Amino acid sequence: MSETGTVREFHADEGWGVIDAPGVPGGCWVHFSAIAAPGYRSLRAGQAVTFRAVRARQDGYAYAAVKVWTGDQEPPDTGPGSPGGAYDSTLTITYDAGGPGQSVGG
Repeated sequence: MSETGTVREFHADEGWGVIDAPGVPGGCWVHFSAIAAPGYRSLRAGQAVTFRAVRARQDGYAYAAVKVWTGDQEPPDTGPGSPGGAYDSTLTITYDAGGPGQSVGG
């Protein structure tokens, strides 16, 4: 279930902040990776947001946001690392076979 709230504070240089809403007494801790938005993820104090949170003990707060968004509709989850896919990456390494007189693999 989602909750509507207001950003109390957000420390963009550290990547975290606090959201206030009736369903999260004392505030809800939010990390930039929970922000469902493309590109640079940040919030600003006073901004209206919708979010989902879980009970947690995070830096003195009883709640932690698992997904935060602006706008009327919840954006879809985006795969591994969702909600934002902030840490989703891949790496492929292809080795060419060595020619005559060359060794492969050192």
